[in-house]
Amino acid sequence: MCCAPIVFNILIEAKPHERREFTSTVQVLTGGAPPPASLLEKMELLRFHVTHAYGLTEATGPALVCEWQAKWNNLPRESQAKLKARQGISVLTLADVDVKNMKTMTSVPHDGKTMGEIVLRGSSIMKGYLKDPETTSKAFKNGWFITGDVGVIHPDGYLEIKDRSKDIIISGGENISSVELESVLYRHPRVLEAAVVAMPHPRWGESPCAFLAVRENEVGRKDDVKEADIIAFCRKNLPHFMVPKKVEFLPELPKTSTGKIQKFQLRSLAKAFKITDTKEVPQHHEDQVLALSRL
Repeated sequence: MCCAPIVFNILIEAKPHERREFTSTVQVLTGGAPPPASLLEKMELLRFHVTHAYGLTEATGPALVCEWQAKWNNLPRESQAKLKARQGISVLTLADVDVKNMKTMTSVPHDGKTMGEIVLRGSSIMKGYLKDPETTSKAFKNGWFITGDVGVIHPDGYLEIKDRSKDIIISGGENISSVELESVLYRHPRVLEAAVVAMPHPRWGESPCAFLAVRENEVGRKDDVKEADIIAFCRKNLPHFMVPKKVEFLPELPKTSTGKIQKFQLRSLAKAFKITDTKEVPQHHEDQVLALSRL
């Protein structure tokens, strides 16, 4: 079975009468977006063994795979899920993968903290874009294909994406990973879907804005989850500068036909928010989001 991480929610939220017992573990290959560790943990409990792969059309499909190590089997489920959420190591058809400082083209330390841009090279990488030499020249540097993804390399050599370069939120000089913030939001028991984008801030330039779809409570209500609840949860689990300044609740997040969240729509909506140090003023409504999702 192969699917985007957003499909996990459909399986996890299935009603008891919709579920079927498995006689064996179902193997799942996922990609297209970084899967939150909390969702991977829940999938394992349902007897789905998830393998995480990373790739792009320019690399002829999967370029990295999070190859499972037998020594991880004895770790707690939560730790296993965090390891599995990483993008992993290169496949055999890829000659090399690295995370580099794009200004100096030097490799970042393998410390799991220092961020750089993910670059690839090998015979499986495209030669260029058809009849578009300008875009092709921008896609390569010193023989490396520039993916546009920002990531880190851990001491064990496994790579982990932190964000798309265009999705990094720069707030007062601090780089905020929307993927990292989303992973924390998914740990909230009522969060069904989460996406974080930048919104304007008069002092810091940008600040995080979270768009959420929440699951119903025991009596079928969703409106009992408040913005203050989510912000308080984030404050307990994140550094202060990463806490969202605005939380917007939607019936569902706009997605592509394959289930990938369309962040460009959310970014355009977040730009309409106005913020002060103490108050956010929304300038749009849910119907705008639903209208955009139909485009």
